[in-house]
Amino acid sequence: MPSVAPKLEIVSSDEPAPMNDDQSTEPSARPDELRLLEAMLFAASEPLDEATLARPLPDGVDIKQALALLRAEYASRGVNLMRVGKKWTFRTAPDLAWLLTKETTETRKLSRAAIETLAIIAYHQPVTRAEIEDIRGVQTAAGTLDVLLKTGWIRPRGRRKAPGRPITYGTTEAFLSNFGLEEVGDLPGLEELKGAGLIEGSLPTGFGVPVPSDDSTLRDDEDPLDPGDLDLALAPAAEPADAAAEPAAAASDTAEGDKDAG
Repeated sequence: MPSVAPKLEIVSSDEPAPMNDDQSTEPSARPDELRLLEAMLFAASEPLDEATLARPLPDGVDIKQALALLRAEYASRGVNLMRVGKKWTFRTAPDLAWLLTKETTETRKLSRAAIETLAIIAYHQPVTRAEIEDIRGVQTAAGTLDVLLKTGWIRPRGRRKAPGRPITYGTTEAFLSNFGLEEVGDLPGLEELKGAGLIEGSLPTGFGVPVPSDDSTLRDDEDPLDPGDLDLALAPAAEPADAAAEPAAAASDTAEGDKDAG
């Protein structure tokens, strides 16, 4: 009787190889630069600039590309990597912010004079007090700038190369953080302001909204601040960004706003 040849068993190469019970499954390794950036940003108590973040990284790492990869990696998570000005920080994802929000009612409003002054500084920086008054068309009392300095939203930048060498002012990272901006260039332009109903009616010929820039480099028409300028309380220590002003300061500024209106 003829013998029966054994049948061949065909195993598809697409099927995974059997795994031993003692074989563990480990996640794929992440690049060291991402792990280092992640550790530094989580441990930091404040946003970090790119130079600080790049210092401990291996040679040859492109810090901008590494941050972009980390940002994309965290884009769908509960914590996102955010850029504030020229610095980076981890923050709760915007759609989950309500989970960690504690709402309290507290009346701490800026006066109209202070709001107008802040807007002029944001769009026209670097700008002096005299230039602010020229744009507003009324005299600006010192109390207005004091209130804005105390909020930490503006800062003295330098001194204008002009008679009297007046102080020039610009916005701060606290300003960007409070208004949810990555950079001051994200402020709305003319068409956006019209769409929001903030500008109505016909505008003068040639009217436009300047493109703002908060570049910290001094302009050609600016000198550095003199020694002792900051000691004269031109730049008080910043208070929490959500506090528009101390009650007493707000009261004095309201009185000042009445003066402006007159």
